[in-house]
Amino acid sequence: MNESGLLIVLSGPSGAGKGTVVKALLEQQEGLRLSVSATTRTPRPGELHGQHYFFLPKEEFVAKIEQGKMLEYAQYCGNYYGTPAEPIHQWRADGLDVLLEIEIQGGGQIKQKCPDCVGIFLLPPSLAELENRLRARGTEPEDVIAKRMATARDELSGVSGYDYAVVNDSIGQTVRRIQTIIAAEKLRFSRVKQTSDLWKGSCPSC
Repeated sequence: MNESGLLIVLSGPSGAGKGTVVKALLEQQEGLRLSVSATTRTPRPGELHGQHYFFLPKEEFVAKIEQGKMLEYAQYCGNYYGTPAEPIHQWRADGLDVLLEIEIQGGGQIKQKCPDCVGIFLLPPSLAELENRLRARGTEPEDVIAKRMATARDELSGVSGYDYAVVNDSIGQTVRRIQTIIAAEKLRFSRVKQTSDLWKGSCPSC
């Protein structure tokens, strides 16, 4: 069997519940590692540098882009977001699955650079529920919420660029659906390279 780990890209509009889903997945899915993204935005209450994000000055972030140290990067609501490349390559080589929680712009870059990645788009039950979740945070003013809702409407049109779309109506169901996707992807024929080589050796017509 191919021992390389899966690269799983999880995207969705702000307020879709990505953070909660990721936390539950990490608790329940063995052999799964979370890639810690870098960003130039300021930390929200309770967020820690190196755990939730690497919070970097804009100048430092741009320097890492120029040095080729970001697997992907994007601008979202006036801030940079990006994925450090080295840890991901090492984890996958060790047979561990890697989960990336990134914005849709970055997801497109990952798909181009890593065509074997598994793209999952997390959808809210409705736009009304999405707005309710953003307001429930209590961390952003009205103008930012309005901007996030406008961005979300644009992002939803990009769902067709992902392999799977999962509606986050309840955390338990959402996690089970994603676990089913992971299990199925590990059985995809294109991933079992060594097994297929054995078949070819024993069957000249294969």
